Amino acid sequence: MRYSPPPPEPEGDVEPEAIPLDVLFEDAHIVVVNKAAGMVVHPAPGHARGTLVAALLAHCKELSGVGGRLRPGIVHRLDRLTSGVMVASKSDAAHYHLADQFRLHSIERCYQAIVVGEAPERGTFDTLHARHPRDRKRFTSRTDRGRRAVTHFTRLRLLTGASLVQARLETGRTHQVRVHFAEHGYPLLGDPVYGRAPRDHTLRQVGKQLARQALHAWLLELTHPQSGERLRFEAAPPDDFAAALAALEFRGE
Repeated sequence: MRYSPPPPEPEGDVEPEAIPLDVLFEDAHIVVVNKAAGMVVHPAPGHARGTLVAALLAHCKELSGVGGRLRPGIVHRLDRLTSGVMVASKSDAAHYHLADQFRLHSIERCYQAIVVGEAPERGTFDTLHARHPRDRKRFTSRTDRGRRAVTHFTRLRLLTGASLVQARLETGRTHQVRVHFAEHGYPLLGDPVYGRAPRDHTLRQVGKQLARQALHAWLLELTHPQSGERLRFEAAPPDDFAAALAALEFRGE
């Protein structure tokens, strides 16, 4: 079964905006960027301007139209407050090819996250995933129906009251990493939706200064839709994530 385009969207086009982009790779078929935290991927209620789509339209001029007028070129998304590597398509053929890779889970995606508490050394979260029954803006794995969500994780190192973890996505559900860690007792530091204020004063202060969930998509590996070459893109965590990490580095006794 091939990718099916989303239903038609309301009339209206996204106006290109000359917003600086951190472009990691670009050719006639795809463009790979390191999205800044705080940037919305496509227009949504309350976020009509300053989107990644507007920036890409100004930069590329042409993007695939499969996603509709409000989402040209968009094959996958990152949350507004999540930073990291994303790919966009410049042609419909590239869009379909990338969408099939996401559907078949052949694209590798790895995140780094700072979670509150001492996370296990490694493990896998394999759950169902659905909208929260009482809050439509949230998602939950505590459900008996929904889509399968799988996150493989490794603890990279212990921090003061927290852990730096790497999460590899087998599936890509909305808020998947945030939901999985929060509902297993290790909420992401600074997460405004699924987190909670830590009891530890240092953690509270670092989370407050970060002012977003400590989540960064550092790796994206895919097959080029035209050449068939396997491509790997990496981006180091941004300054705010690095500062939070430095502030929590375990000093020992």
